Amino acid sequence: MKKHHKHSASFTSPALPGQDELLEIFIRESRPLRLDGLLRVTGLPRRAKKELEESLNALAAQGRLTRLRGGLWVRPDRLKSLVGRYQALRNGGGFVTPLAVGDEGGTPGARVSGGRDIFIHPLQSNEAWHQDLVRVVLAPSAARAGRGRGGPAPEGRIVEILERPQKEIPAHLHSRAGRTLFCRPADSRLTVNFSVALPADSAMPEKGALLLVAPEERLASDLWRARLLGAYGREDDADVQENLVKLNHETPRDFPAAVLAEAAALPVAPVQADMDGREDLRALPLVTIDGADARDFDDAVQVERKGAGWLLRVAIADVSHYVRPAPGKGRASLDAEALERGNSWYFPRSVEPMLPPALSNGLCSLKPDEDRLAVLAEIPFSAAGQPGKARFALCVMRSAARLTYDQVRACLLDHDADALARLRETPRGVEVLAMLEEAFRLYAVLRAARQKRGSLDFDLPEADYSFDATGRVRAIGFRQRHHAHRLIEEFMIAANEAVARHLRDAGLPFLYRVHPQPDLERLEELFDALAATALECLPASVHSGGRADAAALRDILAAARGTEREFLVNRLCLRAMPQARYQPENEGHFGLASQAYCHFTSPIRRYADLLVHRALKASLGRAAGPLPAGQKLLRMGDRLNRRERASMECEREMARRLGCLALREREGERFAGVIAGVTNFGLFVELSAMPVEGMIRVEDLGNDWYELDSRGQSLMGRRSGLCWRLGQRLEVRLAEVHMGRLEIRLMPLEAPRAGLAARGARRRRDLRKQGGLRPARGQKNETHDRGKGRKRQHGPQNGKSGGTRSKRGR
Repeated sequence: MKKHHKHSASFTSPALPGQDELLEIFIRESRPLRLDGLLRVTGLPRRAKKELEESLNALAAQGRLTRLRGGLWVRPDRLKSLVGRYQALRNGGGFVTPLAVGDEGGTPGARVSGGRDIFIHPLQSNEAWHQDLVRVVLAPSAARAGRGRGGPAPEGRIVEILERPQKEIPAHLHSRAGRTLFCRPADSRLTVNFSVALPADSAMPEKGALLLVAPEERLASDLWRARLLGAYGREDDADVQENLVKLNHETPRDFPAAVLAEAAALPVAPVQADMDGREDLRALPLVTIDGADARDFDDAVQVERKGAGWLLRVAIADVSHYVRPAPGKGRASLDAEALERGNSWYFPRSVEPMLPPALSNGLCSLKPDEDRLAVLAEIPFSAAGQPGKARFALCVMRSAARLTYDQVRACLLDHDADALARLRETPRGVEVLAMLEEAFRLYAVLRAARQKRGSLDFDLPEADYSFDATGRVRAIGFRQRHHAHRLIEEFMIAANEAVARHLRDAGLPFLYRVHPQPDLERLEELFDALAATALECLPASVHSGGRADAAALRDILAAARGTEREFLVNRLCLRAMPQARYQPENEGHFGLASQAYCHFTSPIRRYADLLVHRALKASLGRAAGPLPAGQKLLRMGDRLNRRERASMECEREMARRLGCLALREREGERFAGVIAGVTNFGLFVELSAMPVEGMIRVEDLGNDWYELDSRGQSLMGRRSGLCWRLGQRLEVRLAEVHMGRLEIRLMPLEAPRAGLAARGARRRRDLRKQGGLRPARGQKNETHDRGKGRKRQHGPQNGKSGGTRSKRGR
């Protein structure tokens, strides 16, 4: 007889909890839970695991739950959180820079780990966009290699987007369906796409055109509906690329109407009341020396012999006479707008000036044969180049000549007969020539004295762009820099130092230009990198384990000077330097070997110089109001540092874009180059014919497994023994130019000899083990700007100042 088993009662599985119920479970348990733990707590069968995970993912997408490493789930409010600005990377993910209480432009948040950036994995970005203000929760015990800030960086997940500043986004037209345009952001750090309905009255743009769109509604994780704001034109137009960079970096553009009205209310030239009580220097042969396309002349110089020494006069445009602190906070004014911009923003074909053109190119510019207000620095020098007590005064001057660097070189260095004859024919030409001869004698003495005291000269070449009539890049070359440039640089350094010493001794609050001394460990890293390179020009002390200090650094720069590797050595040394900055406390200027330094000579284009002028006037009893001090001055310095870095980022991105445009039609061509950077994902190669950098990906180095020696700056093939190292010369083929990623992909046409490991670096490491050298940290180096500043000259472009001719040393 067959026996039948019968359940006495039916069993029903528990229902899947709703989202609010799941959150209540996490509150009740008060601890992170894995998926299996949640199944046990809820009593759900394992077949419900997939549905439960989908619910958890939905809560995570809403920012109500966070998934940690190892599969743990937790409520975000149980983790440490902070607020910061998201900086996306082009290859996915990014970093969040924490904001402290009181930081401008953001919600207060706690700084973490000394303010280091928080790494965000691409899967943890929660659809955040570049520049979003976000809330981040920190993953416990999670770390990732940081960006040169002294060790691993914390890792986190974005749980909330607090503010989205990008309201207008440049995008390329990728495809279209009827009158619906499918667009991709021109900035590859934005991974979202846009669907744009073309208005009925708008012409159909061509594929690849640059458009400006305003995001309106999220349609999917990677797709937004957007509204068309305007079309800019062809991608290969340099002006279009400039507009794109300005939009990407929120570069200040048009001046507010109130600011333009204030500028228009000023006289077109100084009136007699402005000149009363000032020293009259109009009889002196003061001259300006600038680039050929310059429009803003903010400095004039004159030198005369005094016994065995010289007297140097540097007259700087008195911008502070016209641009004065606004009495009401928050009111649009020339001063408030200048502080907001921080400095002028320079591009190859245009400039966004700190001051309206009526001042920068007009009333404040030291034009030849026109009366102008100026601030005088008068500095006596001994025959050995030692400065005496400087004198400062407010003055009125009239430039005797508007000279260019090349004109001065032709007359004084090349002794070109035609150039000399043309200058002598000018009203004060003979007097100016005699003065310039004396100026070059003083320059030679000052330069030698500065080098003797330990100043570092990073003479990096700059790009020189040429364009055709349609705005396309025709060629990229190297800008020639010669002794006429260095003469002005030397005189500006002397004036900046004299003002800094004077204000320091007077005890007045002002912003120093500070360049901290690099720590010894960072110099050790630099020496290891140099010792590992194929640079034959380096002194023996680098390879033999000599001490890494400032004196050795100067020896390295001197040894490389004039060689074909000078550029690479200069750039490596520059990367080892900390970044120069503005601050109220004096720490000296390492690069210039100066005990006190400030920026005084360019108030038309730098707000820091304007502040220094106001402090100098206060020391002369001509203050226009109270000087900023304490926390207010500190905040102003921090703001100017940020604006300076932002404008430098614009310059770097513009250089990458123009490099891509110059090479996009030359795929397949061969180029000579030198390895300028070594990473675990490939090699950066600087082309010899132009200051443009490309990448050889590690997968393009051949069928091998390559290991990175970060201290020796080399990639070594595990099987082949091939060693690719910093400073190595090679031939490459241009394989691809990708404008969206700003990537120039190169392929090697030759392989290095096997077994060429970095012997110099190994020798230094051996000595370190023997106690001869201190251990070095493994960290990435920040780039140091040369601390002296740069001046770009203004040339006409669409009604604005344009051009980027460089005047350094300011």
